[in-house]
Amino acid sequence: MGTTGVTSCPLRGQVDPRALRFGAAATAGVLAIVLLTVGVARPLALGLLASQVAVFGFTAFVSVHWSVWAQIFARFVWPRIGAATELEDARPARFAQFIGFVLTALALLGFVIGVDRIGYGFVAVAVAGAATNATTGLCLGCKVYLLLRSIDMPP
Repeated sequence: MGTTGVTSCPLRGQVDPRALRFGAAATAGVLAIVLLTVGVARPLALGLLASQVAVFGFTAFVSVHWSVWAQIFARFVWPRIGAATELEDARPARFAQFIGFVLTALALLGFVIGVDRIGYGFVAVAVAGAATNATTGLCLGCKVYLLLRSIDMPP
């Protein structure tokens, strides 16, 4: 994998599953802070939520390898733990990031228009998915991607 981690992977369609779990843990942390602070420090919480919406959007629409969490993993974690023995397909992870983008964008919209219950609900679902991925390696959005791919669509 080269000397700079996941960003130098010659198989751009592949990703280190440890980087995905690292990103999920960081995401769960950010979203948990949003849930805990939106009632007391709303501008800070909405700023954090907006930044996570941007991270999800970038990762879903641009690159799993160049996302902020992947870059932190590549520069600080990967050099200490070495190359992955196996890589995973990046497409399910990108789809999962798209789901995270939709959930957090709807949450941000809910908070901005003053319907906090919607905001809390969508953030709670997103943090639960990220925490599940971080702690168990089970990516629920990836499972949805694989399920949708297995459905035989008529022409």
